[in-house]
Amino acid sequence: MRHFLTRFSTDTLYMKEIIRESYMKEIIRESKNIFLIVLGILSAAMGLKGFLLSSRFIDGGVTGVSMLLSDVLGFPLAILILVINLPFIALGYSQIGKKFAVKSTLAILGLSVCLAVVKFPDVTPDKLLTAVFGGFFIGAGIGLAIRGGAVLDGTEIAALLVSRNSHLLKVGDVILILNIFIFLTAAYFLGVESSLYSILTYIAASKTIDFLIHGIEEYTAITIISMKNEEIKEAITDRLHRGVTVYRGSGGISSRGETDTERDILYCVVTRLEIGNIKNVIKEIDPTAFVTIHSLSEVDGGLIKKSGLH
Repeated sequence: MRHFLTRFSTDTLYMKEIIRESYMKEIIRESKNIFLIVLGILSAAMGLKGFLLSSRFIDGGVTGVSMLLSDVLGFPLAILILVINLPFIALGYSQIGKKFAVKSTLAILGLSVCLAVVKFPDVTPDKLLTAVFGGFFIGAGIGLAIRGGAVLDGTEIAALLVSRNSHLLKVGDVILILNIFIFLTAAYFLGVESSLYSILTYIAASKTIDFLIHGIEEYTAITIISMKNEEIKEAITDRLHRGVTVYRGSGGISSRGETDTERDILYCVVTRLEIGNIKNVIKEIDPTAFVTIHSLSEVDGGLIKKSGLH
């Protein structure tokens, strides 16, 4: 009985230690997320007040709609960003979850307060620099907020919901159509030149968001079909230290008239910086190998290392 009680006490202490460690990890993770969101709010506010507003340039999405209405109707941008985004956050609550909705609401509220209270210098009168760096700061803000588990712009939530209910439109298509409408409207109210610079702002913001979400190590899948698949597999695993998945496949009619020829197909995932090395190894071993390459939205586990902000 005493042995049983001792064992029970030890197990209880061990479970408490595990729970405490898990709790601490959660606190650290959420603290990092809050830091990223706050940094994103400051960056987006800098892009808006430090660059775009004085030149009458806008961004795409909900932010662009808010900026356009603010310019045309004279309503405060800080209020419009909050009011126009909230319906999309409400939709996100039902589709994505309560935690996401709460964090996004607080993030957008923080951006509104920052725009209303914090003063930023008007950095440059140069229109090209304004468009590029305004887009960069806004994109950095939105990207950092997304990394923290929130959004500063509800456009992608709306696009996701529309694409789910349409067999013809994908998320990217919905965002593109929305932005075409926004920039055509901007051309009418703000002038063609401002609209063109605004498109440049949107491109800069989009590229910055992609970089922050996917990083320079954006992952790419490579499929290799070769008669020398064993040599290629060994070269990739031994020389480049990347994992390779092997699966069986059968081909159609080849140049020699063969049908249903079974062979091994190699599949590996690398960063885009490593694509050149993989292709060089393949060409060195089998110049006639058939290779397909396509981007991946997300990768986790295996020999893939995570990017710094994950």
